Amino acid sequence: MRPIRLGMVGGGEGAFIGGVHRMASRLDGRFSLVAGALSSDADRAARSALAIGISADRSYSNFHEMAAAEAARADGIEAVSIVTPNHLHGEIATAFLTAGIHVICDKPLTATLAQAEALAKVAEGADAKFFLTHNYTGYPMVRQARQMVEDGLLGRLRIIQAEYLQDWLSDTPDPDNKQAAWRTDPIQAGGGAIGDIGTHAYNLACFVTGELPTALCATLSTFVPGRQVDDDARVQMRYASGAQGHLWASQVATGNENALTLRLYGELAGLSWSQEAPNSLTYTPFGQPSQIITRGGAGAGMAAEAVTRIPAGHPEGYLDAFATLYREAADAIEGHPPSTLIGLDQGMAGVRFISTCQASSAAGGAWREL
Repeated sequence: MRPIRLGMVGGGEGAFIGGVHRMASRLDGRFSLVAGALSSDADRAARSALAIGISADRSYSNFHEMAAAEAARADGIEAVSIVTPNHLHGEIATAFLTAGIHVICDKPLTATLAQAEALAKVAEGADAKFFLTHNYTGYPMVRQARQMVEDGLLGRLRIIQAEYLQDWLSDTPDPDNKQAAWRTDPIQAGGGAIGDIGTHAYNLACFVTGELPTALCATLSTFVPGRQVDDDARVQMRYASGAQGHLWASQVATGNENALTLRLYGELAGLSWSQEAPNSLTYTPFGQPSQIITRGGAGAGMAAEAVTRIPAGHPEGYLDAFATLYREAADAIEGHPPSTLIGLDQGMAGVRFISTCQASSAAGGAWREL
């Protein structure tokens, strides 16, 4: 099977997530990176391309030029990976979708709801496909949890609890820290903790439970003096099923690195998963001892086994989860879309969640419908 020809926008020198996407895209041999607009600075773009093996004639400093040039080539890219700050996602995706090139975009969909709505109109009329990389949905035990909920093992859900806690922005960052600079810029990011990691917790809860909240109330706080975005978010949520939800996302929770957790409590059982120990899942039927289900071990179902690459007991994590999304995007491009893909609808829901949280918090934590 020939690898799908892939391009990348963003992810040049000093970037973090671009390297992650490059490693993930090639893990299963389904993509081959052949072109890029890795920086808007031509020299930096050229140096970055040379460092990762992209030929000089396919290194661009302008994504519009790249979309047009690659669409015109007989051997042009078939898909593009977008790994830029959030405010550029919509414009870049529009250029490539219009050119008939599939888009794999890092989350969130866009920085603002208006940008998301504009992109949605373009995507609806495009022949090319759009994929959003909420990478935590690619973990085998997240797939296991989703299957257990679908199979009714928890019964009707009562409580949906999602958290994503970090501490890396507990103080004013070094001005040379590129990652911190754009993530704390309200124009580039669109939101602080709620947009950067809150959307991960929100998407994870939606993915596993299959439920979307109908209303929420939020308190977004900024603890670091001078910061222009929130660095702590507390959100209560109501669901049509009667379930109640709570989401806490913080980048000033001292002592936490990447503590993304999901806890579900239903009429029949409880279920919990932690990203920092991703290869196991705790399942507790009411009145019975807790069961630890491990990736690749006894009790793991087909949903987990389908995305498991190595034998039980060997750690499998972040890069593998990203790679699962790339593999599934490749399947969809080749005409075999799995049911687990995260696309435009989920991306719109994520941006709408951010926007509604911001509106609720600005109104003193008032309840707002989604």
